Amino acid sequence: MSGVFAAGLALLCAAAVFDLAYGAARMRLAGVPYLLGAAGSACLAVAGAGALAGHAARLAVGGVLGGAFGSGTVGLAADRLSGLFLVIGLGAAVPVSFAFASWAVLPGRAVLPGRTGHPGSAASGAGRRGLGASYALTLGAVAVIITAQDAFTVLFAWEALTVAFYLLAGFERGRAGRPGGALATLSFGKISGASLLVGLLLLAARSGSLDLASFAQVSPGAVRSTAQVLLLLGFAVKVGLVPFQVWLPRGYSAAPGPARAVMAGVAVNVGFYGMWRTLALLGAPPGWLTGVLLVLAGLTAVIGIAHAAVQTDLQRVIAYSSVENSGLILVGFGVAMTGAAVRDQRLIAAGLLAATLQVVAHTAAKSLLFTASAGIEGAAGTSELDDLRAVARRTPWSGTGLAIGSLTLAGLPPTAGFASEWFLLESLMQQFRVPGLGFRLVLAVAGAAVALTAGFAGVTFVRLIGLVVLGPRQDKPAVASPARTDWGWLGRAAIVALAGCCLAFAALLPLEIRVIAAGLTPVVPAAVTTSALKSPWVVQPVFGGFSILSPSWLWIAMPVLLLIVTLFTWAVSRTRMTRIRRVPAWRSATAGVEGTDQYTAFGYANPTRRVLAAILLTRSELRRIEEPAESGGEPGAPAATGTIPHLGYTSDVVELVEEFVYQPAMRPVAALVRVAKRLQSGRLDAYLGYMLIALIALIAVVTALA
Repeated sequence: MSGVFAAGLALLCAAAVFDLAYGAARMRLAGVPYLLGAAGSACLAVAGAGALAGHAARLAVGGVLGGAFGSGTVGLAADRLSGLFLVIGLGAAVPVSFAFASWAVLPGRAVLPGRTGHPGSAASGAGRRGLGASYALTLGAVAVIITAQDAFTVLFAWEALTVAFYLLAGFERGRAGRPGGALATLSFGKISGASLLVGLLLLAARSGSLDLASFAQVSPGAVRSTAQVLLLLGFAVKVGLVPFQVWLPRGYSAAPGPARAVMAGVAVNVGFYGMWRTLALLGAPPGWLTGVLLVLAGLTAVIGIAHAAVQTDLQRVIAYSSVENSGLILVGFGVAMTGAAVRDQRLIAAGLLAATLQVVAHTAAKSLLFTASAGIEGAAGTSELDDLRAVARRTPWSGTGLAIGSLTLAGLPPTAGFASEWFLLESLMQQFRVPGLGFRLVLAVAGAAVALTAGFAGVTFVRLIGLVVLGPRQDKPAVASPARTDWGWLGRAAIVALAGCCLAFAALLPLEIRVIAAGLTPVVPAAVTTSALKSPWVVQPVFGGFSILSPSWLWIAMPVLLLIVTLFTWAVSRTRMTRIRRVPAWRSATAGVEGTDQYTAFGYANPTRRVLAAILLTRSELRRIEEPAESGGEPGAPAATGTIPHLGYTSDVVELVEEFVYQPAMRPVAALVRVAKRLQSGRLDAYLGYMLIALIALIAVVTALA
């Protein structure tokens, strides 16, 4: 497996080099870096599967870095936990890479607005240069973080991932909002890296080694607890825990095409892996940290789905649902932390199993949604929901992928999202087994947040399916598009593979649990996790005698029931059932409502905007609008002059955290920047003077400390 692992990293390096050297030379070569990336991802996923089976993969890099950084740098290796996340993350990267290759060669897909040149010309090729390298850097950084065995390698790869995210989010820097999204991505990435740096240095100083395994020997105390808080904080920033969630919708929606799927479906898993690994190395965290994480995770889920439900841009809806899913996953991890605090291995297993199942469902569904939305956006030339009515009829492959991904994230059977959310709710219901009122209260609060989130998730994704997939056909597309074809055969294969995973993971849930149990062995024994198997095809929430479920049998029972109902209806109605009636599949209030009277994306979300006004800070305004008068008389009559007054209604939502946390914090920073800008006089002698003052100050500080 070591050779396969090394081959995977080598193929990702080759993808980056090819993109920078040749990928932009000709249109037909634009997909080659992504095909190389798909092959590299497949190799890494195979190496991860081997590690899950007990065949560890190792790659020694100590000879390269060890001389400079000491014996603590031992290289890369995949144990069972690393193998599990390699399979999840890099396994999803294979179909996403195929879709990326298909997207890159379609005319008009990868040309930046405002740039000259027809598809395939030198100008359009130059516009793509660097995207494949950024993509390969992202996947390579993910693989290195998951398999790193020392603190230096983790930090190095983490910073590389931050740079890769910045490059992906800022690739289309000529479009409005992209530079701001890239800057937010970079800023929060640096905050995350700084937190990890301090936490790992504390552990390295106490253990005397950079080796991650040595951190488990750090004795309990203030240093270990502080380091654990800093590590979890750094990983929480990456996955978007409140109050750090504001960068996700900006960064994800700023990236081009399937790059969003790479960021949100593949790379985000390194944050969850870091939390799982921290729990495996350092054990039970402080009790207060568990409570804070559970409350913030529940709040993250509610805020994420609340904003997703009211967004009118397709990419923003999917991006905000990533915030929601991060909250759900971290609620499961909080249950596991509670189990670690009370030393209950079954509760640890229940929480981690629920969280990992949610990670799997989110990876497949989010990769599918962003891939499908890239095809829809490319065909329609816009991502505004009101302009995407029934666009799925022109892009049936992308539309089907959007529907299946939406059903999965809505948690409806028979998808993987239904099984994972069932496990999550069942794990939260074990609160009565936990001693202490404090833990029970926070588990109850988190459970209520998850239940509320599940309800509004249905509302959110019904809107997507109703408008984009089932909506009434528009006579003319709202925006002209340079490319109206649905995916090529590689992109279609990617959508089929990802959609199949969303469905098959539910049907094969017992097998999935066995694989996850093997991967969680470094945290909790596999025998405890496999207690979730009541029988070969029936599952339970680890604790026996509480409840059972069989998503596998649902795959048999639901089609059979549908067939029975269909046959009964046909027998009763006879020919009336097969009579053809042509009506739109999706109508608002009553049949026959058309044109401007139909539901809009804004109007459909208005009840949600009202119900969740306390979270969304809904601001409504009724104002007088003056519109020019139009002539309504006989032909030849003079045109009417003046204006006609109307009442206009507007309603807007506010990002709670940004309004009350970041904007007030930015005011003094902006004032400081304005003062500092005065020092930029452009005079060389002034800059030399600044350097001299800084050098003298540094020497004085070093002398004082010595």
